[in-house]
Amino acid sequence: MRLIAIAAVAALLSGTSALAAPAAVNVSLTPQLQKKFDKTFGQREAELLTHDLRTSVEKQLAKTGAHDGARIELTLIDAKPNRPTFKQLGDRPGLSLESIGIGGAAIEGRIVAADGAETPIAYRWYETDIRQVRGGWTWSDATETFDRFARRLAKGEELARR
Repeated sequence: MRLIAIAAVAALLSGTSALAAPAAVNVSLTPQLQKKFDKTFGQREAELLTHDLRTSVEKQLAKTGAHDGARIELTLIDAKPNRPTFKQLGDRPGLSLESIGIGGAAIEGRIVAADGAETPIAYRWYETDIRQVRGGWTWSDATETFDRFARRLAKGEELARR
């Protein structure tokens, strides 16, 4: 029992990295994009995308420990689906779930470090060639954007727009 207590104290004293909390990630939409979801894509899709972006970033940051103790505030600026959403299919009866298009997303935000230092971040990616679309589901290219962004952020790459 004593050995366990000594090991725990040694782990705590060995460095502050063991005490650092993972980064807190918050995702929101711009008012313009929120209107687009309300009118065109559906609120369900907005919730799905914000959850997907937050989860993708949290998973990648957990793997590397990058930005531990920081607060990451992200805003989804734009999102384009590869296939029609359920709301679009309901609003336009002639539209087909087989329809496919070029999608992607744009993200902006900031990293607020534990010491209060702020770093602006931005990332956008849209497929440019219809032949390369991974359109397996409605938001394939948008989730590809989230994954690319999350991997780069976890590597500590500078994502700020210059």
